[in-house]
Amino acid sequence: MKSLKSLIVVVVVTVVALAFSGFASADSVELYTYPAMYLCGWLALVINWLAFIPSALAKSDKFYDTTGAITYLTVTGVAVFAAYQSFGSFDPRGIAVAAMVAIWCIRLGTFLFIRIHAAGGSDSRFEKIKTSPARFLAAWTLQGLWVILTASAALAIITSTNRVPLDVFFWIGAAIWVFGLTFEAVADAQKSKFKSDPANDGDFINVGLWKWSRHPNYFGEITLWTGIFIIAIPVLTGLAWLVVISPIFVYLLLTRISGINLQEEQAKKRWGDDPAYQKYRRDTPVLFPRPPKG
Repeated sequence: MKSLKSLIVVVVVTVVALAFSGFASADSVELYTYPAMYLCGWLALVINWLAFIPSALAKSDKFYDTTGAITYLTVTGVAVFAAYQSFGSFDPRGIAVAAMVAIWCIRLGTFLFIRIHAAGGSDSRFEKIKTSPARFLAAWTLQGLWVILTASAALAIITSTNRVPLDVFFWIGAAIWVFGLTFEAVADAQKSKFKSDPANDGDFINVGLWKWSRHPNYFGEITLWTGIFIIAIPVLTGLAWLVVISPIFVYLLLTRISGINLQEEQAKKRWGDDPAYQKYRRDTPVLFPRPPKG
């Protein structure tokens, strides 16, 4: 029964990913007679399906996050190629955004790769599902959807037939992106340093940016994709506005689905009876940063 439900999820997620990338590609340049953004939707799914095969045979999730990074880089590269093929030149806005996605992707992908291998090459999220091919396939298919929804604003910029000179939307969005990426990277580095210190073994982190927010890395992630959406605003028309889902999806994913809610529950189980942790929860906002009290 669980396998059947998982296969239904695969079908539904596939339809949603392709329908979204199809409708949102209203202003997209074409590549091999198809809207480039629509082809990127297919590509995001196919890459993950191909990676699923050896992973399922090995019952391993070791390369799940790495595949996600490869998917982002690939669809971005294809989008740049499609735009160049159509116009015969590079668009400054599109190239800048492609670089932003690549920088974010390489930084986060490397961080996650190092973290998962330091933890023994296994992710607790997949312990119960990687032994079930259907459920494991659903996870890989969802990653394809995650890529296309998250990167949709960036792909819309890169593949748009509406080329707009760099303007105030670009510079404001770029500044927000830089702030968000820096916030996320610093938070990740601080947590890695904290956890690598044997003196902190078993403790919760409450230093650096983690004094300002219980999940500063997620705040940075949401912020940087919001910046990219702002850059996209001048080129969007009609159904292309569907890409507003990019920062909204990232926010919902990290606060309602696989991010904060799961980590908060785990933290309560580990430190819920600790007075220091109870005080930390009272004094520190869950997501949006605020200067520490006292």
